[in-house]
Amino acid sequence: MAVLTAGCGGLDAQLSTDSGKPSKPDSASVSDARKKLAKLDVKGRAPRTGFDRDKFGPAWSDVDHNGCDTRNDILKRDLEKETFKSGTHDCIVLTGTLKDPYSGKTIDFERGQDTSTAVQIDHLVPLSDAWQKGAQQWPATKRKEFANDPLNLQAVDGPLNGQKSDSDAATWLPPRKSYRCTYVARQIDVKAKYGVWVTSAEKTAMEKVLDDC
Repeated sequence: MAVLTAGCGGLDAQLSTDSGKPSKPDSASVSDARKKLAKLDVKGRAPRTGFDRDKFGPAWSDVDHNGCDTRNDILKRDLEKETFKSGTHDCIVLTGTLKDPYSGKTIDFERGQDTSTAVQIDHLVPLSDAWQKGAQQWPATKRKEFANDPLNLQAVDGPLNGQKSDSDAATWLPPRKSYRCTYVARQIDVKAKYGVWVTSAEKTAMEKVLDDC
């Protein structure tokens, strides 16, 4: 499988720890996040009119052409003790253990119609949020890249992902406070990379989190 990297400034360090799992950003990463946040455009949220998941391409495309879809790439990156479906070249993840960054809980993942939703892949910057903050003006290729970018994806507790829905940092933050710095820093990196703007309330919320890092 191709190596998944953040590919964006200070987040490389926090995504490439010895365990391969995200860690709290260091002071340099926090400083970098502040600088990027200061450069983001601040505008009101545009209407959600016209939003459709399909506008961001088929769900979980194999954009890096490594033979595995993006969902399985992220499960393989974020889970521990994974097992794989035979004959898939270690692509389709059957079981594994997630140390959920949002809650701090340890969650057992088992692939199946009634069990897979226990672990979901979160878009740190939700697709709907991006749509209302610039993405509706993008070409389809950029929206597909955004939806499948590992920098913007994280395996997390399914119910918490549902609770978050399409919220931005002004209305939802992970309940595990020790992860909020990393969460907001990654959101800022994603928005800076793709030119997604922030609302005034969102920027204020992000600044508050970074102040506590």
